[in-house]
Amino acid sequence: MAAAAPPPPPSEPPAPLLQPNTIQPTSTNPPLFARIRLATIFDVPFIHKLIHQMAVFEKLTHLFSATEGSLATTLFPSPPPPPFSSFTVFLLEVSHNPFPQVGSAFSFSPVLKTFNFDVPITDPEAEEFRAPGNDVFVAGFVLFFPNYSTFLAKPGFYVEDLFVRECYRRKGMGRMLLSAVAQQAAKMGYGRVEWVVLDWNVNAINFYEQMGAQVLQEWRVCRLTGDALRAFANVNI
Repeated sequence: MAAAAPPPPPSEPPAPLLQPNTIQPTSTNPPLFARIRLATIFDVPFIHKLIHQMAVFEKLTHLFSATEGSLATTLFPSPPPPPFSSFTVFLLEVSHNPFPQVGSAFSFSPVLKTFNFDVPITDPEAEEFRAPGNDVFVAGFVLFFPNYSTFLAKPGFYVEDLFVRECYRRKGMGRMLLSAVAQQAAKMGYGRVEWVVLDWNVNAINFYEQMGAQVLQEWRVCRLTGDALRAFANVNI
């Protein structure tokens, strides 16, 4: 009589079934919440610090002469002009707590986004850029104002400055700021958004090209300022 065959090995336990709409977590770090809102005159100290940091990054501190007073006077005059008809500053804030949902102001609703990073962000300047509120910190800004295209016969926006503090760079926040300007331009029926970039800033150039912007190599920036401006103003024509 033949020996009995050995029992079959135990089968693998079935994989657990995922519930519908279940998202597996990709990071154990808490999310970082970001908000873009319209800046006010009370944000001038932050704006001034950000502009100075930008001048340091661009190696142009010898051209930096702005003060908190001059920024307050020129960016936030009294009475204020109609929204988006003059200089506008969007401020980027971050927090480890969700931002409250608030109504729109001046036809602009704050832009909210949640970021999930594998590695938490360490902000060495957190206290210097702590904004009023619960655990809120200023991370960057964009300053823009209207211009006009005669070829399109449409107004547009010119971005004078876009800056994100170093510890928050390369994380999608610059894109978030520029996207907010583009969304406002499209909402108002404007024809374009334009800005300039330093030719040595290869990372920024690649970033702009990847988002679909054209870098116009055939154009050059012309500028009259300081003594040259005053001298030309006095030319007898």
